[in-house]
Amino acid sequence: MSRLLIGFAEESLVPEGKRVRLAGQFYERISEYVESEITATAMAVDSGDDEMILVSADMTSIPEYLMALVREKFAVLTDEISPEKIIVAATHTHTSHTIASPKASDDFSATTKDILAEFMSSDKEYKALVTADDSVIDPAEACLFVSEKIALAAYRAWKNRTEAYIANDFGRAAVGMCRRATYTDGSAEMWGDTNRADFVAMEGGNDSGIELLYVFDKDKKLSGIVANIACPSQILEHRSFISADYWGRAKANIRAKLGEHIFLVGLGGAGGDQCPRDLVRWVHPKTELNDPNISRPNLLKRRADPSMFDIEGCNRAGKRVSNEILSVYEELDLDRLSCDVPFTHIVKTLDLPLRKATREEYEHAVREIEYYVQKNADKPTFDYSDNAKMYVNAGTIKRYREQQTQEIYPIEYHAVRLGNIAIVTNPFELFLDFGNRIKARSYAEQTFIVQLCCGRGGYLPTEKAERAGHYSAYITSGNVGHEGGDLLVREQLKDIQEMFGEEK
Repeated sequence: MSRLLIGFAEESLVPEGKRVRLAGQFYERISEYVESEITATAMAVDSGDDEMILVSADMTSIPEYLMALVREKFAVLTDEISPEKIIVAATHTHTSHTIASPKASDDFSATTKDILAEFMSSDKEYKALVTADDSVIDPAEACLFVSEKIALAAYRAWKNRTEAYIANDFGRAAVGMCRRATYTDGSAEMWGDTNRADFVAMEGGNDSGIELLYVFDKDKKLSGIVANIACPSQILEHRSFISADYWGRAKANIRAKLGEHIFLVGLGGAGGDQCPRDLVRWVHPKTELNDPNISRPNLLKRRADPSMFDIEGCNRAGKRVSNEILSVYEELDLDRLSCDVPFTHIVKTLDLPLRKATREEYEHAVREIEYYVQKNADKPTFDYSDNAKMYVNAGTIKRYREQQTQEIYPIEYHAVRLGNIAIVTNPFELFLDFGNRIKARSYAEQTFIVQLCCGRGGYLPTEKAERAGHYSAYITSGNVGHEGGDLLVREQLKDIQEMFGEEK
């Protein structure tokens, strides 16, 4: 072991003089203003024997083509560290960039729109709703811009590394809650109405824990914090402005208390079935939103959280996170700071089984699209609303075709030991149960599960969620099913146990 060198850096992801197409819904949203800055925040770690650059990006996801561009641009800046050692994770804010690959060769996969168009008569066309003008950054241009900023943040963090001390700790804040309601017929719904006589229970649990790592400079002054929370950052997901959501609030609060020089690397844990909203104590958004999944026919007034669709709710969640981080920091025993700790960083490709559609599911999807097109034969054009309505069926058709030539879905994942903590990554919106299984059996004192990382694999649901159905558990919702989740758990536990096993 040799002394740790750690550095931080942050780059804004807000394009100067441009508005943004906002990602994360089935309908178009163009940013009207910047509610809070979206950023890429990087932490570089170097022990002399191994290295890592961990980046938290205020994005909805990190598709493979974005990851490739980041590494390509980083390699131009320096050859002191292998680009494969860069880890980029999305906070899953829905008020950030929509991106598209600038390389046509990356766009090989059929979209819902493409499949829907196959069933339309020759006199029909698909007309996307696009109200963007020259003031809005193009998705391909946005991809280049974001990749440059993430690469620059990673490079600057690497160059900023200096002698450091670390201390891991733990806190609790009620942010994430299960967002799938189950009913007496065995079905479940994402954002399901719980004010129904047939409501049984929330499908899964929640995890209020915050895994924490505090980093200090050589003078034992705090320089940065890494926080891992099992909840996506999507309170303001329907709004038409740029925002880092609750992570942005938490960072602002921490800096107001400790200084603008403090960095916060916010990482989303296993939260595919989690959200910042209490579906039992439902508090409706202040304004109606274009989302049928959150309609409620029998609204009741509740004394509970402020609306977790609105800025007040975002403020509350951010305050809960920052208050807990600050409280734990204030009680931290500085005598246990470490500078010479074990550090290992493994980068792997893992082949997971592609989730497959049955012949019956495929034929049902074909019939549904044929019926939909016939029913809407008088429509002169088809648009994004048709896309949203046929998303499930088009995705089933797409998957059935894919599985004729492929049966695996390869993912990149990272396993890290940094002192007493383990960090394992995945590219999915991973359901909480999988993360809990890893944490419960891990040999590490603390385990950080980092989702939506170095790839975009969609949701990875549990077996019970697959049986219950609905959004997040459909075949269309992700590339891998519960069998792949089981394999991921086994492989990541194996790596963790090998890194920590000699101490057991």
